Amino acid sequence: MNPQAKLICTISLLLGTTITLSSNHWVLAWTGLEINTLAILPLIAKPHHPRSIEAATKYFLTQAAASALILFSSMTNAWHTGQWDITQLTCPTSCLILTAAIAMKLGLVPFHFWFPEVLQGCSLTTGLLLSTAMKLPPITLLYMTSQSLNHTPMVIMAILSAPLGGWMGLNQTQTRKILAFSSVSHLGWMSIILIYSPKLAMLNFYLYVLITAAVFLTLNSIKTLNLSTLMTTWAKTPALSAMLMLTLLSLAGLPPLTGFLPKWLIIQELTKQDMAPAAVIMALLSLLSLFFYLRLAYCATITLPPHTTNHMKQWHINKPINPLVATLVTMSIILLPISPMILTTV
Repeated sequence: MNPQAKLICTISLLLGTTITLSSNHWVLAWTGLEINTLAILPLIAKPHHPRSIEAATKYFLTQAAASALILFSSMTNAWHTGQWDITQLTCPTSCLILTAAIAMKLGLVPFHFWFPEVLQGCSLTTGLLLSTAMKLPPITLLYMTSQSLNHTPMVIMAILSAPLGGWMGLNQTQTRKILAFSSVSHLGWMSIILIYSPKLAMLNFYLYVLITAAVFLTLNSIKTLNLSTLMTTWAKTPALSAMLMLTLLSLAGLPPLTGFLPKWLIIQELTKQDMAPAAVIMALLSLLSLFFYLRLAYCATITLPPHTTNHMKQWHINKPINPLVATLVTMSIILLPISPMILTTV
């Protein structure tokens, strides 16, 4: 891709995200979302492969439909109340339409079918953008309107997203699709707590972004797109494979790793809100996604392919060290002991 074109796309992504995050007016927020969509499309279609073009088309159609619904929701609310302020969403019909539109933008069940297909058609770095940065503006809109949203649709979508994300990822062999279903499952956890504690939902999102970025960049460093390639990485980069295993277990939410913190806090908050049955259901259903995280970790570290006698020569190759990957992996693993410090900011 032309460096100038890549620079324009990157600046547009930053601009669109900033506009949406800083706006109080629905039209400005919608404009930021549209700038984001148009900026990411060239990055998705960059490989010039039919699968990439198909992914870009699917992404454009889904996001355009969701943006139209957001505009329709805000216009309906303005018609009823005379207000274009994001925080003044009081019309019940507008709330319902907005919930569906944001769920479509994020990839929540039952609007999740586009996300794994799009992620499978793009590179790992673009997939990282789709899984993290592109979810920030819609999540922020949900955060700003959380007091107005209807509880029932959000809880239903959350309880459906957690098991379906895990269940549909069970038989996948492509790492990008597995991470897409992992994203759907994590979004379920964020959605169920958003109504009761919006700040906790945002903390969950930030930790999810941190750990997912570590996984994507590690997979990009070892050039791994499927499980069969993942099985051969231990012979080439044993240290990175071991770190990948710990990061995946952190993404699964196992103690004493960083990923355990949001799940623990969400279950605690749901119990305080007399939602203990929902907390138990979410905890049990997350076992489905735990299975494919364990399978990825197993393939990365425990499964060793047959070696030739000279396989140890690969140790003599100078491998570049990426400080960003090292920092993200470290934070993805060891943040739990400083959780009291993190909680004081929530």
